[in-house]
Parts: sequence; structure tokens; C-alpha cells
Amino acid sequence: MSSFRSRFGGFKPIKLSSKRAKALIGVAAVLPALAIPAAASASTTFYGSGSSAAQSYMQALFSAYHKLHPSIRFVYNPDGGNAGVTDVADGSSQFAVQTAAPSATKVPTDWYKLFLDGLCIDVNSANNLTNATEAQVADIFQANPLDTVWNQVSSSDKLGSATILPEGRTSAAGQYTFFVASILHGGNENSAVTQEATDGEVKVQIETHPNAIGYVGLANSTGKGEKALSLNGVPCTAKYVGNETYPLWRWDWVVLPKSNPNQQVIAFFNWVTDSTAAAKVINSVGAVARRHPLL
Repeated sequence: MSSFRSRFGGFKPIKLSSKRAKALIGVAAVLPALAIPAAASASTTFYGSGSSAAQSYMQALFSAYHKLHPSIRFVYNPDGGNAGVTDVADGSSQFAVQTAAPSATKVPTDWYKLFLDGLCIDVNSANNLTNATEAQVADIFQANPLDTVWNQVSSSDKLGSATILPEGRTSAAGQYTFFVASILHGGNENSAVTQEATDGEVKVQIETHPNAIGYVGLANSTGKGEKALSLNGVPCTAKYVGNETYPLWRWDWVVLPKSNPNQQVIAFFNWVTDSTAAAKVINSVGAVARRHPLL
């Protein structure tokens, strides 16, 4: 453990149970990233967790930073934005990425804006629907749904009286928190909503089932078997997220421990938020860069 302390400059050691360590190895993206001082070890690993919707953005950023600074690895566990915040608070992650805005909480963390993202409402490609209103989406997902078959949403939809299959996320996800706050205005989802563990699983279910509808991050909103609906007539694309006219645009956030955040982790996220190179990466993978110093 002394070598860990020497590497991280006094940062609280990460408390990984054997079960969590196996989970991290099994599901995490192990990617090189940050630079370390010349006197430090040739290889150092930092642990992060959080949003599965933002995972592809972070992977691209880790890889780009590695080309500049090939000394450090990241292990990222996409366990959900809300879960990631808890991980940072209990010391099992040194940072988290969250897609929901900060709210009043006793969790000892600090939050900083990274880049713009969007939450898309997607349906299967077999669905004729191309646009929905926020009210229509709420009518499908709310605790007492008004719309349970597709011809209640659109009389022209060829799915007709087929039962709507709503797909969502568990409460561990920032996506869930953002959707409930923005579309259901703090209400509950109905019992018909299948709650998936990751953004990618929602995407797969939409692509697999013609009757499905679900909410996914911008990075997961396109594919052979799915399409993103316009919302209130505005497409869910980087263009309309960037000009903040798409109704469900939002910031993605990095969450750091309030006490003794690792300075090399901060250096990486400063690069993410305030470099031309990172901005190019962010824009190339579908999010929208907004250059600004992290701290």
C-alpha cells in the first residue's frame, strides 16, 4: 500500500473488495491516459466510474491523451452516474462522470462541467413516428400512462394496436434522474418500463423490438435498427444540442472528491475542458465541446 500512497501523493487508497475488483476488470474500459512526473513510476492507474452514456466519449479522450502522455492507465466502470457519485464519496473511484445536474446532497463531492450532451428519445426503425412532444413521451412513461398502444400516440403508425414497450434505466443512472426530472417533472415511471443497467442495453432493446421506445444518450442514438425522434419538432443531433434548442440538452459533469482530489486527475480534466485537441475529440464522437478551465 505504501507504493500506492507514493504514486498518488497522499490520496486516500481505493477500497476495492475482491468482488468489486473483479467487476472492474470484467466491465471496465482499461485505457491509458494521464502523464506523471518523470520521477514517478513508469505506470500508474487511476480508477473512475459513472455514466455508461458518456463512456464512449471518455474512451476517445483517454486514447487521445495517451498519445500525448503514455504513462498512465484509467480503469473506468460504467455503473451509472448516480452510482459513480457514491463511488467517489466512499473512495472506490477517484472521479465519476455524471449526466444529471448536481442536486442538494450530503455526499462530499465537487462537480464541474465537461461538455454538452443530449438525451434522445429513440424508437425502432420499423416505427413510422418521426416526432413526438414532451407531453406524448410523458404519457407513455408516467406512473399512470395515458398511451399504452402505438395508435394512441399516432393514428398513422403502422404498429397500430401493438403494445408500447418502454425502455429506461435504473435509479443508479444519471440518465434516469435527468429523464424523470425533465419529462416526468419528478414523478415516477410506470411499472411497464423495463429498467436496464446501461445505456447500451437500452439501445439493444430498441433495436431488437419493433414496439420499443426508450431514452438514450446522444452517442447511442443511432444505429441500423433505431432512430432518434425529433422532440417538439427539434432533432436530437449535435447541432441542436450545441445551440441548446433541443429540449433535452444537458451538460455532462465530472465528479471529484471534495477532500484531496488527485492533482493528475484534475490535470487530465483540465485538458478535456480547455484544450483544442480535446475539443476536436469531443466533437468527433458526437458530443459538443465548450472550452473552459475546469478550476
